[in-house]
Amino acid sequence: MTISPEQAAWFQKTFDKLTDNMELAVLGKRHVVRLTLTCLLSEGHVLLEDFPGTGKTMLARSLANTVQGSHARIQFTPDLLPSDVTGVTVYDQHKSEFEFHPGPIFHSIVLADEINRASPKTQSALLEVMEEGRVTVDGEPHAVGRPFMVIATQNPIEQAGTYRLPEAQLDRFLMKTSLGYPDRAATVELLTEAKVRDRAALVKPVITAETIAQMSRLADDVYVDPAIVAYVAELAEESRRLPHVKLGISARGCLAFIRVAKSWAAADGRDHVVPDDIKDLAEPVLAHRILLDAEAQFTGVSVEGIVSRLLDSVAPPTDRVA
Repeated sequence: MTISPEQAAWFQKTFDKLTDNMELAVLGKRHVVRLTLTCLLSEGHVLLEDFPGTGKTMLARSLANTVQGSHARIQFTPDLLPSDVTGVTVYDQHKSEFEFHPGPIFHSIVLADEINRASPKTQSALLEVMEEGRVTVDGEPHAVGRPFMVIATQNPIEQAGTYRLPEAQLDRFLMKTSLGYPDRAATVELLTEAKVRDRAALVKPVITAETIAQMSRLADDVYVDPAIVAYVAELAEESRRLPHVKLGISARGCLAFIRVAKSWAAADGRDHVVPDDIKDLAEPVLAHRILLDAEAQFTGVSVEGIVSRLLDSVAPPTDRVA
């Protein structure tokens, strides 16, 4: 069963409304805003890696303010403990029993700010909840609600005292993207409104958590032709054969690719995925999942270049199978 043209049109209209609302805080970055919203509707998580002052935290806060639900911000530091993220079980003397006190991870949208500044032990506290939507404390599983999304940020400079995210955790992020510096028009508008101290405060909730869940279910019903599925599978296989690639696209990466392509197509008002959706999403979905060998950095090979070469080496389908 696929979504109807009317449902696809409603999806696009609602998606554009969310994008316009977030752009009140994040100027001139509509593409990145759309990627972040697509990640939310695909029930995935996003990693923002960029230089200081480019609006990473502003993007996360504007998304949190757009959705009528709870949100929390965790400032990752070297002394942050896993229990500071997940919560802790304490003994209640009055009830003579242990009671679980949930941590900030039990919110709809969680901003993990500067995630690479926390120890690997604390970073790993996010692994289970990002993959399975639950947290296990003292042997007891505790489910988080829906929708649930982690927006993590990290700074590519000032690496002293930071801990690089392991590949296993990077693979759990549906997308990795960056904002970059705003163009001149956006910069002029930002400076003209310099009296606004907190642009995220301009963003008011325009959608409920239930509607987000409804849009996610609609995106699941977007049609994906077997030719598109075969195209993604061939991209994964070819990624493992390219020179300088130590680790190619995993099966989890392929599943992520299909899920996010469905949401991206629905956001464009379509009830089916086309090859251009795969091309548009290739870099944010695949770049952080590909690991290069040691020789690559000496020969000037970049992950972005590998993704571009991958798309060039695998021809997209031109005909539908069914």
